[in-house]
Amino acid sequence: MYLFGLRDSQTVLNSRWEQTHYKQQQSKDSVYFRDGVRRIDFILSYIDDKDGEKKQVCHPPSYVLYQRVKIKEGLVQPDKTFDSGHWTGTVPPACRYWTRSRDANCESERYSLYKYWARFSSFYKEQPLNLIRKYYGEKIGIYFAWLGFYTEMLSYAAVVGLLCFIYGVATFDENVWSKEICNDTIGGQIVMCPLCDKKCGYWKLSTTCSSSWQSYLFDNTATVFFAIFMGIWVTLFLEFWKRRQARLEYEWDLVDFEEEQQQLQLRPEYETKCTHRRLNRVTQELEWVLDQSPADKAGRFILCWATVVLWISLIIACIIGVIAYRLAVFAAFASIMKDSPTNKLDVVGTLITPQFATSVTASCINFVIIMILNFLYEHVAIKITDMEVPKTHVEYENKLTVKMFLFQFVNYYSSCFYVAFFKGKFVGYPGDYAYMFGKWRNEECEPGGCLIELTTQLVIVMVGKQVWGNIQEALVPWLRNWWVSRSARNHPESLYSRWEQDHDLQTFSQLGLFYEYLEMVIQFGFITLFVASFPLAPLLALMNNILEVRVDAWKFTTQFRRPVAAKAHSIGAWDEILNMIAVFSVVTNAFIVSFTSDMIPRLVYKYAYHLGSESTMEGYINNSLSIFNISEIPVENRPEEGENPDWFYSSNITTCRYRDYRYPPGHEKQYTHTMQFWHILAAKLAFIIIMEHVVFVVKFFVAWLIPDVPSDVKARTKREHYLIQEYLHDYELEKLKIQLSQNAFNVLIDLGVL
Repeated sequence: MYLFGLRDSQTVLNSRWEQTHYKQQQSKDSVYFRDGVRRIDFILSYIDDKDGEKKQVCHPPSYVLYQRVKIKEGLVQPDKTFDSGHWTGTVPPACRYWTRSRDANCESERYSLYKYWARFSSFYKEQPLNLIRKYYGEKIGIYFAWLGFYTEMLSYAAVVGLLCFIYGVATFDENVWSKEICNDTIGGQIVMCPLCDKKCGYWKLSTTCSSSWQSYLFDNTATVFFAIFMGIWVTLFLEFWKRRQARLEYEWDLVDFEEEQQQLQLRPEYETKCTHRRLNRVTQELEWVLDQSPADKAGRFILCWATVVLWISLIIACIIGVIAYRLAVFAAFASIMKDSPTNKLDVVGTLITPQFATSVTASCINFVIIMILNFLYEHVAIKITDMEVPKTHVEYENKLTVKMFLFQFVNYYSSCFYVAFFKGKFVGYPGDYAYMFGKWRNEECEPGGCLIELTTQLVIVMVGKQVWGNIQEALVPWLRNWWVSRSARNHPESLYSRWEQDHDLQTFSQLGLFYEYLEMVIQFGFITLFVASFPLAPLLALMNNILEVRVDAWKFTTQFRRPVAAKAHSIGAWDEILNMIAVFSVVTNAFIVSFTSDMIPRLVYKYAYHLGSESTMEGYINNSLSIFNISEIPVENRPEEGENPDWFYSSNITTCRYRDYRYPPGHEKQYTHTMQFWHILAAKLAFIIIMEHVVFVVKFFVAWLIPDVPSDVKARTKREHYLIQEYLHDYELEKLKIQLSQNAFNVLIDLGVL
């Protein structure tokens, strides 16, 4: 910590001793200080008796920090900062947060923030952004402004997503294909081929009745509308945030604030490793530079990014391991659960299937792996970024942001990408199945599609991360503070002073705000990249963010020391990352609707391959399943003895069905793709192209239509610049007039006229 405006150390000790002498006569000793001398951290209040008038002056730490900068740059003398004053006390950076300050002349800003902002009962109120900015600085203020705006915009997406879900519930009875699956005379008579080798028997389509109904809630016509809506919503969110950010820049006097000002501030870690000085072309001053050759710089760069690639490869290896688990354990679940007592339960019996058990357990294992890798990589990313020795704080944060987000992107989203775009796409057909590593047969999607499994994966990872993040943010700092102050929290305040309590709080690290942004950006990816599979994702994110705002506020006001104020006019590199996710989300949602959902095959059947003269969905299930001759199934793929159900042996069954569009046995092109398969593939690709172009055209039109800076803010800024130029012009003109008159006067004197 720093000492501000103090003439010498002896004055510090004497002043502090005089102030605490009476208190120590009462308490005799302090819990942590036994020599009667305490270190001064901040000077926030002093008595100014200049001009014979005594008055108390209160200053926030930002003012003290500013005074320190002025002293450092030689603008003022240290003994002139608090001239002719003696101090009423050295207090902590703020008063206690749960009561007002006893001093009526000092504002209880921390108390106000705690009472009107940090309590969950204030979740419906607007955040006091100006007070947050005043107390914590612009950098933290802009984060809470962005978080509040993001939460506000989520409310619109949540309402539309909820309406799409309600549409699925309201049109539940119109789901013709699910009725066919559940019908005993249709789905109950369709025998499906085994889903795995040896341990899986033949099964009837009607066993997937419940999952088919569940899938319809998210896989309906509203899904396409919601995917297009979210593509436009993302653009509106980013464009309106630019306007909001521009207004804050003007209101907080950050219009002329440039990132280059921060880039001129060298990191202490960089300066300690510098051995040479070089002239800075901008400041025209000598500055410390790192003595390293191009080979050393290239070596560090290669080593750092090789480490990143290594850890990303580790993620991919873990995902492959989870996939292998899914393939290996599915057969075990199928064998164990065929006679499981849970099948007889009225409500959940039909829901607990081998597919469901495999999906849930694999998702949970994947979530645990994600958390472990995330914890380990955070330390690795910081280490390799430190090894690069970035010159400025801005450069350090940008380098760390790229490394962390790239890793987190692969870590959190890879499992969802597998389920959405790979599972069930490379299966083969009975007699010619595709195998992973030549050992495990690739997974198949249920007749209802893989969309419901993608929904399950998304919910587990997204909700699990949010719950775990809130526990880390709220519970961990509270436990640490409780443990640190365990020996003194039962003492009265005369022994355990308020500033000592504040000093024992957790330190808000330089990267604390970085992790807050990272958490929200990862959530933003979940609700945009895969939102077509789960329209309720924005609603879950909205509920989490309402809690997140108050948890962060409570954490800042009660669990962490007041951080050093810093300026920032934007959210920095995160803005570019959000734009990248916004563009990528259009592509992913188009592919989800086309290849993960069954929307396109159903539309092709309804308008091109329907039965009868009317465009209906009747007969769709029978049309979407191909036929295979059981006698042609290889021995290594056939179920073992005892794996088939009893009804299979009681009837003469010669064929089984599987999910594909192939010619039946006996056809001259048997087991090759039918023309309907190619029509569906062409329709999927056409939908992707049309949806992407429509959404991108609308996005670019909306971005062009909405200016980044509000017209009134732009006008005020131009007006201020005009007034400044006018003032400078008048000043220079007056200066020139005085100079000319002085020159004329001198000429007259030289000529002897005067």
